[in-house]
Amino acid sequence: MLVGNSPAIAAIRAEVDKVADSGASVLITGPSGSGKDVVARLLHQKSRRAPRPFVAMNCAAVPADLLESEMFGHEQGAFTGAIKARAGRFEAAHGGTLFLDEVGDMAAAMQAKLLRVLETREVERVGGMLPIPVDVRVIAATSIDLATAIADGRFRADLLYRLDVIHICMPPLAQRPGDIPLLVDHFLAQSGHGVRFSASAIDALCRWPWPGNVRELRNVVERASVHHAGQTVGSDALARLLRGPQPASPVPVTLTDRAEAPPAGPRLGPDGIDLKQLLADLEQAYIREALTLSGGTIARTARLLGLQRTTLIEKMRRFQLAA
Repeated sequence: MLVGNSPAIAAIRAEVDKVADSGASVLITGPSGSGKDVVARLLHQKSRRAPRPFVAMNCAAVPADLLESEMFGHEQGAFTGAIKARAGRFEAAHGGTLFLDEVGDMAAAMQAKLLRVLETREVERVGGMLPIPVDVRVIAATSIDLATAIADGRFRADLLYRLDVIHICMPPLAQRPGDIPLLVDHFLAQSGHGVRFSASAIDALCRWPWPGNVRELRNVVERASVHHAGQTVGSDALARLLRGPQPASPVPVTLTDRAEAPPAGPRLGPDGIDLKQLLADLEQAYIREALTLSGGTIARTARLLGLQRTTLIEKMRRFQLAA
């Protein structure tokens, strides 16, 4: 289920209804834990391929040296340990849908092989000689900025064009707080432990930054079901269930209260200034401050600075900053 009635979720639900039966490749982007896999399954369930298999594969979870065999299969004796022939995920998904999660983490060599399969609709098992036709709809997902990955030489532009026929972007949970009560009710119904959340607790949940998105919310509800079965969870109990920095206090925080506040810039005099160095120093100081405020959490630091996670990591590497 794609739970929520926010405009963003309503638009995604409408897009799924529109493109489910098209057969075109779909790229789902969004932060980790935002529900990209839910959208992929919904696309499959609403398509004419629904009676056939839905096969999911996390490209980041499979070791690079095993990814080709996992995806395309192998013949007996193809490598040490290949005691019998084995079909890969493409063959297993024949007639149905193959969901490639975290496709942005795939190594360059595998990107080239995946591109060839998407173009020919045929796979060759490792150690095999004959192409095997496959009828598979490919849905890919990633939590990284593929445009940045292409610019950095980490992702193939031609593969992106093959995958990104239909593009669905999942918003972070913090951008749709109105959906949080509905999600809480949904997860509570699944738990079956008779747990309830007070109005103040629901309000606190709606103000939480949710760096782990829907997955983090589900974990909080599950934690509540374990520790408070048959009870009502109030704001005090919720504070013990939530992990990480607590929601912001209504009392404003000033720069003097913060560690390593960014320095005030010099005024422009007759001798001028080194603007490039000044901006670099200021950027580094703000990244340091955001890291301090977020407790070193990369996702929250990026959100505080309005940056993509990958962009922040690159800047931290350039400035030699550690989380």
